[in-house]
Amino acid sequence: MKISEDAEEVLERMWICTNENNVDHVSLESLGLHETSPQMQELLKIGNITMSNTNASLTEEGAENGRLVVRRHRLAERLLVDVLNTKDKYVHSSACEFEHILHRGIDDNVCILLGHPRTCPHGKSIPEGVCCKKARDELEQVVTPLSLLKKGQRGKIAYFNMKEEGKMQKMLPMGVLPGIPVNLVQSYPSYVFDLIHTRYAVDREIADSIFVRIERD
Repeated sequence: MKISEDAEEVLERMWICTNENNVDHVSLESLGLHETSPQMQELLKIGNITMSNTNASLTEEGAENGRLVVRRHRLAERLLVDVLNTKDKYVHSSACEFEHILHRGIDDNVCILLGHPRTCPHGKSIPEGVCCKKARDELEQVVTPLSLLKKGQRGKIAYFNMKEEGKMQKMLPMGVLPGIPVNLVQSYPSYVFDLIHTRYAVDREIADSIFVRIERD
């Protein structure tokens, strides 16, 4: 069921309050709303909240929906800072608009692209998605940094783990994207790899940040 953007904002605020401030309800006064506010009536109708006097609590479904909104918002912040080089004063407001575009599925694609970041640019934890758990399992089995491939070894780019702002911006114009086939040509003095019909050379730091799903015979 589709939830309006205004109602999602309420779920986001309530999830942060209940999960990160360790409370089980939120006062309507702190939300700046009333029981008859359209957002509260919508969330009551779809069973995402319950009301008791002037306090609101998340239901199990509401808590999950709130968690997903927070996840999309903080992933949007990471995307804006790490890839689009957005200035800090615009990050939060832009992410508030962008989070509503990252519907379920698209947010996982962004998470994969960013290398499954654990925190937003402000240090707040990003709730995990299914893709994060799957990546951990695959990493233990068949995913390895480009720097650890053997000469001539092939695979497909799985995700990135760029720690410095701007590194991701160098990768995207090169066409280094998840799912693209890659073949390591040499590892010294720099890491040289073929990407479709183009050959690139990168340093150890970048090679450590590109994770590859190895081809199995």
